[in-house]
Amino acid sequence: MLRIAVAGASGRMGRMLIDAVLDAPDLVLGAALDRPDSAALGTVASGDTGKSSGITVGSDLDAALGASDVLIDFTRPEGSLVHLAACADRGKRLVIGTTGFDASARAAIASAAERTAIVFAPNMSVGVNVLFKLIADATKALATGYDIEIIEAHHHHKVDAPSGTAMQLGAIAAAALGRDLETVAVQGRQGHTGPRDPSTIGFSAIRGGDIVGDHTVLYAGIGERIEITHRASSRAGYAAGSLMAARFLSTRERGLFDMQDVLGLR
Repeated sequence: MLRIAVAGASGRMGRMLIDAVLDAPDLVLGAALDRPDSAALGTVASGDTGKSSGITVGSDLDAALGASDVLIDFTRPEGSLVHLAACADRGKRLVIGTTGFDASARAAIASAAERTAIVFAPNMSVGVNVLFKLIADATKALATGYDIEIIEAHHHHKVDAPSGTAMQLGAIAAAALGRDLETVAVQGRQGHTGPRDPSTIGFSAIRGGDIVGDHTVLYAGIGERIEITHRASSRAGYAAGSLMAARFLSTRERGLFDMQDVLGLR
């Protein structure tokens, strides 16, 4: 049985992960981690289904890693970096679904992967990762005469924008066109912007309600447009992908991987 530790155990994604682990015949919940100031500390970890895990929510990272083989982390960048360092020191495998990392944090993740095995992806959903593959192919086919816009929508609790998934979609499209995303990205528009530069890739972010996650890549040509969209109606897809990533890591000692590797899409 592969032992899983869940970080952010009382959060929306944490509860979904706990449910998914408890339902998996080949996995066991080894630890449930939360912040030292969490009201959930000392309670029995459970998911939205109410099924009890028998594991008490705690904040002792060393104890959690000692009781697990893989840590799954959907928290905040600052917390994930603490978990990253501890996993690298202990040789514990790590699945990172957190978004909003800056360049130095991404470099730290790459460095830690020299000491342990990590799956780091902007989106753990199988469907979204198929979308990544489709966008690479579509962008090459529509390289001339089509403007590219990326629209994403999330719940009002999300703290970063655009989403990591939207930025990854932009990076994939830019790479397919032989462009540097940092140079061609346009983050929203306001005021007198002038005509659209056809070499740019535009981003729009919507925040509201309980939207789990919608992503659309729009190719706007003359007389037609193509929209490729993924909509998440629950976090179950993210949880399922995360468990696939944990299983993938169980046979790896070190290295940095993403969901394209997990799903064999490369």
